[in-house]
Amino acid sequence: MSADPFKNLDPTQTVKVLPRHLAGPGPASPHTAWPFPFDKDWSLHQPEEGTAFATSPCLRLWTSLVLEPDKPRKGTWTIAANRVPFGPAAWQITLDASTPVELLHDLHTELLDLYLEDRHSDRDWLYEDATAPYEAYAPLFARGWSHQVKTGGTQIFLAPDGLGGVRHRYATTGSDGPTWTAWGGYPSEPHWQARFSFGTPTTLVAAFTASLISTEPFHRAAKDVPFHTRDHLYIATATAKQPTGHSPAIPSPAGPGPGLTR
Repeated sequence: MSADPFKNLDPTQTVKVLPRHLAGPGPASPHTAWPFPFDKDWSLHQPEEGTAFATSPCLRLWTSLVLEPDKPRKGTWTIAANRVPFGPAAWQITLDASTPVELLHDLHTELLDLYLEDRHSDRDWLYEDATAPYEAYAPLFARGWSHQVKTGGTQIFLAPDGLGGVRHRYATTGSDGPTWTAWGGYPSEPHWQARFSFGTPTTLVAAFTASLISTEPFHRAAKDVPFHTRDHLYIATATAKQPTGHSPAIPSPAGPGPGLTR
């Protein structure tokens, strides 16, 4: 086992870390995860501590964070779409509260874009998405993820470190569980999971997987990086904010590259 790369860091020092699936959750804050225009037409409801809801103006789209009392990393993010206000969910996404919040932000940003496209179109983009499944998993190959095809119509993509994955059930029905599942950690004991039900727009899955494998590091205080993932992370001390368009040094499947070390 390698030495702890955080040993000589001040606990409050900010570092940049990759890969994203092992970086830890970051702040479990709806205001960090939700890019919705609450000052305009979206509604924010927070009836009690530890629970928050956001709803679209048409009341067909909602998202929530429910935390377990006294357990800030235990809880569930839920995104769902109803064909009619207050009707049954046509599709649903659930994510553990321990999911990196930046992944949630990117997912909700795509959700807002899809909602606006649906709102200004004669087509129901929230329910009739034509995005092909390969758009959600093809980018994984470019980042060195492996591919396994299982019996029963399931394919699995694993991160180069074996500690993250995406499962696609391409021969499924609405009663067979999630069509897509993503996780960080070992599949038998993941640090977090995200589940996309049958009918979820593939556009949203593609946005999530693109964020998952992005080479833009996450910023974390050293004390907030989980102990059980530290040996598998590339880190660098954070620097001043770079100009727009600057790409930080990143690790490749073969090594960390300049600027980030393990």
